[in-house]
Amino acid sequence: MKSKTRKLLSQRSVVVLIFVLSLFVSLCHDARAQTPPRRSGAHSARARETLSAADRVLVERAIGATCTERIQDPSGSMPIDAMQSRPSLPVSHPDAVAGWRRAERLLPVTRTLVAEAIVNLAKEYDLYNTPLARARINAAKARVEAVRRVKPDVDARDNASVLLREPRTIEFGTIFLAGLPSDEAMISVLAHELSHIASGQADSLRLLFRAIAHRASARTGLRITGQRSEELACDLVGVIAAREYIRQTPSWEPLPRRLARAVEHNCVDDDASDEDHLSPRNTIRALFALQTGLAGEMVVDRPISGFSVPRLHLPEPGSMTTFRGQPQKPY
Repeated sequence: MKSKTRKLLSQRSVVVLIFVLSLFVSLCHDARAQTPPRRSGAHSARARETLSAADRVLVERAIGATCTERIQDPSGSMPIDAMQSRPSLPVSHPDAVAGWRRAERLLPVTRTLVAEAIVNLAKEYDLYNTPLARARINAAKARVEAVRRVKPDVDARDNASVLLREPRTIEFGTIFLAGLPSDEAMISVLAHELSHIASGQADSLRLLFRAIAHRASARTGLRITGQRSEELACDLVGVIAAREYIRQTPSWEPLPRRLARAVEHNCVDDDASDEDHLSPRNTIRALFALQTGLAGEMVVDRPISGFSVPRLHLPEPGSMTTFRGQPQKPY
């Protein structure tokens, strides 16, 4: 009788244990279902990575408005495919001299705008929240501030480039200098080259470049990897710097006209890409997709709601060559 009682108690214990375990599993499952998943900063903006249908329409309209402004603007930039077809210009050519003087005059303010833009982009993409990350950004700013000279170069033609082992000079093709007859256009290109220098031989802005490219890819469906990431990110810094310059220097000229100058050299007929660069028109597309507020400012014929204009506070080891036309070998 005692043995039988023990057996019954043992069976009841097993049943109770199973019931308790089942209840515990159920409660844990409910708790997980009611608690929103935690995400790191790198994923917190996932909902913003894609564009709505309205945003996509806005981007396309902004591209059209940009290229229309280029045609109508007396100070509009020459498209880069048109620059390629021009004969070389001597350094002494009046248009090249005017462009060189403009670049030299704007270099100091562009350095400041680029440094601010890089810091703000790093914060936006959650890449400024550790001592190591801030140290990298501060080092990038220091490299930007060290640039002191723009050097005209006949052989560079429609290109601009920097040597990372001697990062104090931006070499500028004379055709390119002549083809950018506005402050806004010149700042966007200077800022692009300064962004390469900011990253430096250590490639210290690599994570930021990749984050920008990832967002642009998600918003446009374009394949943006490798060197394309850096080129697009440098273009983005150029647009941000030009936009902030416009904010700081009020003018009687229409805002869309001034904004268009930052990217309108990409309004080409021959829209070819290469391994390191998006095509010129896809470059505009990616930039407006990244900056929908800017795209909204370009489209002024009807009110557009829901677009916020951001307040901006902005190859081979040892060398970096950026080109706006045909591929160019590093110096």
